[in-house]
Amino acid sequence: MKKLLVLAVMALFVISTYAEDKKKKVSEVTYKVEMDCQSCVNKITKNIPFEKGVKDLNVDFEGQTVTVKYREDKTNKESLVKAFEKLEFKAEEVKEGDCTTKKAKCCGAC
Repeated sequence: MKKLLVLAVMALFVISTYAEDKKKKVSEVTYKVEMDCQSCVNKITKNIPFEKGVKDLNVDFEGQTVTVKYREDKTNKESLVKAFEKLEFKAEEVKEGDCTTKKAKCCGAC
């Protein structure tokens, strides 16, 4: 009986650990976002972190990129692009080695 109880407790521990790891998988994606001024940066940093599932945000004004860490069980890349579109920014995922620069319209605050 003792062996059965110990085995059951160990199985529950392993299952719960696996479930926690699966739920909290965090991914990172970098987007090319055309920003013309500090107001554009502020608009992004004040809004995108409040999107569901976003864990961290890094905005590089000079490089015109935004790196987002997000929980896969809460959001996805398409939802993040839509969040940028709501703020009137075009966000394109940057693939490894991709380097594009285009000028877009400013947010109008400068």
